[in-house]
Amino acid sequence: PLGQDVLFSVDKCDFGRNFANKIWNAGRFLLMNKENIPVRDDLKNKHIDFADEWILSEFNHTLALLKDAYDNFEVNNATKIIYSFVWNDFCDWYVEMAKNRLYSDNEEVKSAVLTRALFIFEGLLKIVHPFMPFVTEELWQLIKERKEGESISTSAYPQLDNALIKPQAESEMETVQSIVTAIRNIRGEMNIPPGKKINLVIKSSEVSAHQIDYIKKLAKVDETSVGADVEKPKAAASAIVKNMELYIPLEGLIDLDKERERLEKEIKRLEGSLIGIEKKLANVKFVNNAPKEVVEKEKTKKKDWTENMNKLKEILSNLN
Repeated sequence: PLGQDVLFSVDKCDFGRNFANKIWNAGRFLLMNKENIPVRDDLKNKHIDFADEWILSEFNHTLALLKDAYDNFEVNNATKIIYSFVWNDFCDWYVEMAKNRLYSDNEEVKSAVLTRALFIFEGLLKIVHPFMPFVTEELWQLIKERKEGESISTSAYPQLDNALIKPQAESEMETVQSIVTAIRNIRGEMNIPPGKKINLVIKSSEVSAHQIDYIKKLAKVDETSVGADVEKPKAAASAIVKNMELYIPLEGLIDLDKERERLEKEIKRLEGSLIGIEKKLANVKFVNNAPKEVVEKEKTKKKDWTENMNKLKEILSNLN
């Protein structure tokens, strides 16, 4: 933080190790595919789809934010900007989105996707390099054959191209991410196996075909029904994302009776726990004499358990 000393922390070392592993694994994935898919510079700007437009926009947007941070000597802010792009945008989302096209039957599309991904990855390594010189140098050397004495340290820094910054693509991708995240959350809450295909109903007229295509691939969706007038299916889990209503029909995915029974037991358990904690917090002697952090911990427990119970009641209501 600006103007503050940063004390040594083992947790921060773990944080840095995890970040290095994330970059290394992304690089290893791309280089593994390079063994079987030719890299062709003539295809770098061909077969560009929605995901490519988005990541190129995010990368150039990141370069713009970094320039402002460096101009104002905000090194700490620069590291946060880099972390967000590398971990969230490139590794968590773009690599996952590129996989389907890398495994397609069209050899030219595969080459174009890999060539572009490696180009962006090389730029990513250059913005990370001042903070993590060794792992970035190693990966940069592996991307392609280099001349003797060549180093990422003396290579050209990525140039900002404002023409590639497309707010529309970033906004559309934000919607895709929100919908996919909501679906994954519902899977977790309803104990739906991650690999099991689901059907999805979206009550909205603002979702485009290319967004639906990636939602289906990323969230393992089989059939979709989209429109402003669609009706909520019976026994469906639901979520609201950016004023859109999402419904996942549950019949056939889980044993509804067993799931109802499980939810009812969990709700009763939480209700019993809440009665106990409410009695404790209503005890004036406990509140006045117990250490402040102990009282706060009990209040936090009450808040969390109440939220969990209300969420379970909502899920049970959807099942009924």
